[in-house]
Amino acid sequence: MTSTPVPPLRQRMIDDMQARNLGPASQRSHIASCKRFAVWLGRCPGTASADEVKAFQLHLIESKASICNRNRIMTGVKFLFRVTLRRHDLAAEIYHLKEPQKVPVVLSQDEVKRLLAMAGSIKVRAMLSLSYGCGLRAGEVVRLKAGDIDRDQEIIRVVEAKGRKDRNVMLPDDVLALLRQWWCERRCRHDSNVPPAERYLFPGRGSRNHLTTRQYGRLFQHTVSAAGIRKPVTLHTLRHSFATHLLERGVDIRKIQALLGHDKLETTARYARVATGMIAEIESPLEGLKPERRQRSKKT
Repeated sequence: MTSTPVPPLRQRMIDDMQARNLGPASQRSHIASCKRFAVWLGRCPGTASADEVKAFQLHLIESKASICNRNRIMTGVKFLFRVTLRRHDLAAEIYHLKEPQKVPVVLSQDEVKRLLAMAGSIKVRAMLSLSYGCGLRAGEVVRLKAGDIDRDQEIIRVVEAKGRKDRNVMLPDDVLALLRQWWCERRCRHDSNVPPAERYLFPGRGSRNHLTTRQYGRLFQHTVSAAGIRKPVTLHTLRHSFATHLLERGVDIRKIQALLGHDKLETTARYARVATGMIAEIESPLEGLKPERRQRSKKT
């Protein structure tokens, strides 16, 4: 069976992305974006004109693509023009639309309790506890290895997270207890020859690779249904809830920023908009308009 040869332009782009140390997900996204542009154009993207670049952006808007998806596609196309083709004139025609700043959906503490209680197994409960109790992204949970758990310092090392950055998060006692219980149940026939510290905490079925985020997402949605939660939630909702609940408890926002791995404080500060506990405690200026109640003197 012969493999299909990679077109020269695509290979050049792949080489450029690898030279700049772009992650696998970013590389796949950029390639898919350029493929979409090429299909719309009907020929090699290297032959595009400025008017065609403008027309493609209009096409994305007319095709009802979301602003986030539209910007993602044009980021890949811009990389092709700016870096690989060195066509700065075409790259200059690409613009990004401002995305609406939506308030993230957050679970209440009671909803989180119901969610964890309805987890179908120790494995699922441990994964969900890591997402909520430590603020980990879905990809960070599934890529955890046994060596990332530092029981002595009571921390979890998150290695090469988003942006290829490492960080440390807390290791709650309840999470450690769940991980110990899961480690005793975890099957190791597929990675028995791998050093224990290098073994994934949550391996995929019948392989030495880790569980995928898609599989984790399905386990999460099944648990959400079992818990009777009707909100439009995703795995990232647990991370939102982690940050919001810490903020409501009075934890310094810079500590939350470090736990989440955010570069900018403004990114973390958005959780102040959904901290319902803090918002509910604020007194409206309308309260100041009420006439003061005069205390009636008691008759002696």
